[in-house]
Amino acid sequence: MGEYLFPIKKITGKFKSIRSNEDLKDFVQARSAHVTQTTLYGYLKTRMGHKFTLMVEDEIFSKSINLAKWNIYMVALADCAFYVFSYLITEKNLKENNCKDIYLNIIEDEKKNGLSDEIYEKSKSAFLKRLEDVDFKKYYLESPFQESGLALYNWSPIADELKVLDKEIVLNSIKLKWNIVENEFKDLTKNLKFN
Repeated sequence: MGEYLFPIKKITGKFKSIRSNEDLKDFVQARSAHVTQTTLYGYLKTRMGHKFTLMVEDEIFSKSINLAKWNIYMVALADCAFYVFSYLITEKNLKENNCKDIYLNIIEDEKKNGLSDEIYEKSKSAFLKRLEDVDFKKYYLESPFQESGLALYNWSPIADELKVLDKEIVLNSIKLKWNIVENEFKDLTKNLKFN
């Protein structure tokens, strides 16, 4: 199962503050990976119970988990990038919007960790399309993580008839994880102000 997990450094690294674009990139990457991993694997474990370990060892099922992981993570990265820049632009008077550069740098880096060219291209295209419509002055106020919730629901390798029963629970679980990220980000940037 270890090969399907994101590198542990990204998940356990604690942030003390956000002071640079590199800090911002690390935050978006780490928190998106953490939310993706905990919600996807949590959902699968809850739905499968003790059979989860056996299923993970199944080659076909493992491939579907890996496919789901990358697709959910790409949407989570976009949601998180849009959120942090929307918040910084509106609440902290940030003038330079590097959202696009940060997202594209992260997904380029993820090719080294196994992101396929197909998912890379599809995700890049979807991000650029979403970017055209994002209102950074209010994105962070309007269900900013809705798309990653829907990605979790849609991509999770669970039978459709069971997923229908779980939809509200799945969407609430990822929403709660993102709420923690939002609160952490606000705390990390509370003393940050751009002129």
